[in-house]
Amino acid sequence: MLSPKRVKWRRQFRPRFTGFATRGNSLAFGDYGLVALEAGRLTARQLEAGRIAISRSVKRGGKMWLRVFPDIPVTKKAAETRMGSGKGSPELWVALIKPGRVLFEMNGVTKEQAAEAFRLAAHKLPFKTKFVVRE
Repeated sequence: MLSPKRVKWRRQFRPRFTGFATRGNSLAFGDYGLVALEAGRLTARQLEAGRIAISRSVKRGGKMWLRVFPDIPVTKKAAETRMGSGKGSPELWVALIKPGRVLFEMNGVTKEQAAEAFRLAAHKLPFKTKFVVRE
């Protein structure tokens, strides 16, 4: 799973989901991309599942880029714990996704192969996505 090597603070406030992506909202590396249409949290496990689905679909052909990184810790308290006694310990890492954010990019494959690979990856993600092509 993807996670930061080290962080300045173990526990963070919850971020806001308002607005559209102003960074990472255009294709920078490949010719094909998968863009988020909704806001949400993308966990490291979901990102890895999407990456594996894409790489299996194109049978290790072409080149793929992950454009997001799960760098926000999500804490959870133990089951049946009473209120109070501080914040829980970090359990998983998520990436904050806003509408318009490019999640994956790909190059070196045909348009049909890329569309099929991104369709399979989109089933692993918790929000609606769109396939985009560089003009």
